[in-house]
Amino acid sequence: MSLLQTLGSPVNGGAETYFVSLTGAFARAGIAQAAAIRAHAGREHELKSLGVATRVLPFSRPFDFTTPNAISSLAREHDARIVIAWMNRAASLTPAGPWKRIGRLGGYYKLKNYRGYDALVGNTQDIVDWIVSEGWPKERAHYVPNFAGKGGGEKIDRVTLNTPADAPLLLGMGRLHTSKAHDVSLRALKHLPDAYLWIAGDGPDEAVLKSEAVDLGVGDRVRFLGWRDDAPALYRTADVCVFPSRFEPLGNVVIQSWAHGLPVIAARSAGPGALIRDGEDGFLIDIDDAEGLAMKTRALLADKELSARFVANGAKRVETEFSEAAVVAQWRSLFDAMGGL
Repeated sequence: MSLLQTLGSPVNGGAETYFVSLTGAFARAGIAQAAAIRAHAGREHELKSLGVATRVLPFSRPFDFTTPNAISSLAREHDARIVIAWMNRAASLTPAGPWKRIGRLGGYYKLKNYRGYDALVGNTQDIVDWIVSEGWPKERAHYVPNFAGKGGGEKIDRVTLNTPADAPLLLGMGRLHTSKAHDVSLRALKHLPDAYLWIAGDGPDEAVLKSEAVDLGVGDRVRFLGWRDDAPALYRTADVCVFPSRFEPLGNVVIQSWAHGLPVIAARSAGPGALIRDGEDGFLIDIDDAEGLAMKTRALLADKELSARFVANGAKRVETEFSEAAVVAQWRSLFDAMGGL
């Protein structure tokens, strides 16, 4: 008897990264599981290293008959009692069967893809409230947050990325997409003449952002790192995490910053606005407020005691609310309530 997880995304992103993280947490907790994913060499390698039986499937819509049949076969092969489908594509292609189906939502997804599902899980309370407001039964809508854990990796030698060792270093994490508002960080950097900015992520706006950095006169102080597999090392190396995302249902970057001892400044989008206690464990700024981001960054860089307080309070939040053990326990309780694995 086991758990099956399905993921139909071929890209790099926060949900995809957390899919692997949660799969690893389940493995460490002794939960037998299998996975059906779309082709992605990195994820395939990570799942193999975890010892998770994995099948690579097309996950192509709308006329994909191969994927549902293969998922059904995999579920029966592993005697899956519960299937977790991640995001719309996987949800729409994960068939009903003698197993219970859970839709895991990290955003405000189209609920038509989850018709017939036994439960939906949102990783913020706001998402859960929205699910219910859309007509989903309250008793079948559950809040289970993401966890944050300290990953391996020592600080990076800044010189290897052509960055002065003594310069203030800002870190931006997330896809190069307008929703992540890296352009706001670039405009803020113009007001921080001594600082450097590392941006880790890939996406469709790479050329636009690089051009904007040059136009703003900050191109020589920005490093576009592309997609990175060493996020813990990046968090440990930087002085401040800047996260001015315009649209962010959760803001996993916030709790990852807390877990790795990095003070964070974020925009008041839904997720970070609910997570951060402004002035206690981070700073919040208005959306699209580049000058506000620069001002709060200067305040953190200048006040080491304030920065240390944010780090300490963030670590407490992780320990009490967002630890791996606490989150896995919540998933176990949900599985038990649905008949167990």
